[in-house]
Amino acid sequence: MDNHSRRRIASLSKMRSNHIAMSLVIDAPIQKVWEALADWESQGDWMLQTTVEVTSEIREGIGTSIAAFTGVGKLGIMDHMTVTSWNPPTLCDVVHTGKIIKGTGRFELTALTPLSTRFDWSEEILAPRVLFLLIAPGLYVGVRISLSALRRQLQQRK
Repeated sequence: MDNHSRRRIASLSKMRSNHIAMSLVIDAPIQKVWEALADWESQGDWMLQTTVEVTSEIREGIGTSIAAFTGVGKLGIMDHMTVTSWNPPTLCDVVHTGKIIKGTGRFELTALTPLSTRFDWSEEILAPRVLFLLIAPGLYVGVRISLSALRRQLQQRK
């Protein structure tokens, strides 16, 4: 193996920040969308194969700790998060502090009209690039399915 190939493999295996994001429009008022997102434990109603539990005494705002298990049965990944920014009804930032998932996440809401909201979701995931490239397609599809389910749920409650 030549030096260029070795450097390329070493680069792919180093921990780095990997960005993934998506947006969607939900035909619901911004406050209604915020309430659905900020109700941590009901996120499992629309988040694919996920159960969410608040693990801190405080249930909202900066310092709230959340544990989200995504998987089937006992096979899956536990994601521990702490809220680092809280600005209802527009912005929530978290830091992922688990053993496997590390990085930051954000949801940001923008009122497009009194009855329509844009939801911007993004994550900065710390992982070796090669691992991220392997999981990114499934992660993207899973989040897209989950956010579409949230949109359907909110739009049916009109």
